[in-house]
Amino acid sequence: MAISQFRSRRKTTGGRYRNPRKKIKNRGDLPSLTTIGDLRKRKVRIRSGELKYGLLQINIVNLYDPKSKKYIKGKIETVIDSPSDRNFIRRNIMTKGSIIRTDKGNARIISRPGQEGAINAILIEK
Repeated sequence: MAISQFRSRRKTTGGRYRNPRKKIKNRGDLPSLTTIGDLRKRKVRIRSGELKYGLLQINIVNLYDPKSKKYIKGKIETVIDSPSDRNFIRRNIMTKGSIIRTDKGNARIISRPGQEGAINAILIEK
């Protein structure tokens, strides 16, 4: 189901607005709500025919270690904190800014999992 982000075709009086046959440019979409699990992606067609891959589930994260200045892969265990919604913590939904527990330590997500198709995070010092 597409979510439109433009006005209704009918006025409050019940009359119609003129020229209803315009090309749909700005179409909304439901959020991906990325959770922990085996890799699952969804493919979305965007403008000019390009494709965007949103994550539905993932259990591996690309971790940046600020001390050694290197990237390592880690396994996601659980979500500790989420700035966007406190209910995302118990549902293990990952968004940008969420704090996750990995096998290498706690990390903050810096990518947008529902838009980019991967999770990048920075290790947090305790």
